[in-house]
Amino acid sequence: MVSDSARLRGFGLLVLRIVVGVTFFAHGWLKFHGMGMPGTTGFFTSLGIPNAALMAWVVVLVEMLAGIALVVGIFTLPAGLLLTVDMIGVLLTAKRGASLIGPKSYELELNLLAAAFALALAGPGMFSLSQLLRGKQSSQS
Repeated sequence: MVSDSARLRGFGLLVLRIVVGVTFFAHGWLKFHGMGMPGTTGFFTSLGIPNAALMAWVVVLVEMLAGIALVVGIFTLPAGLLLTVDMIGVLLTAKRGASLIGPKSYELELNLLAAAFALALAGPGMFSLSQLLRGKQSSQS
């Protein structure tokens, strides 16, 4: 039997995974569809990022695929770590010299970094595809 505190923790992780995952997916989608890959590559070039075209694709794929992984609750450790590295990259390039709050701040990126890292460490929780698949595996044993 699952305790109430375990259910609450699982629900909290579910909410966090969905919000963070959707946010990352939306940022990846904006780079892919909104700015387009040429625009994203140009932006990365303007930031001095080496291999800008390749890195644009890497960032788009990481943000979109890891965002989906968080939403459904699979591969939470690698997804969270990849998104943590993604946000470290943003803080060191696009947000370098920005302030914590105010116009052109890095507060969103810092919060996304912390949330992605926390999810990597905490795991997906009980309301996740990972947990569902574990339950099916143990019932087949």
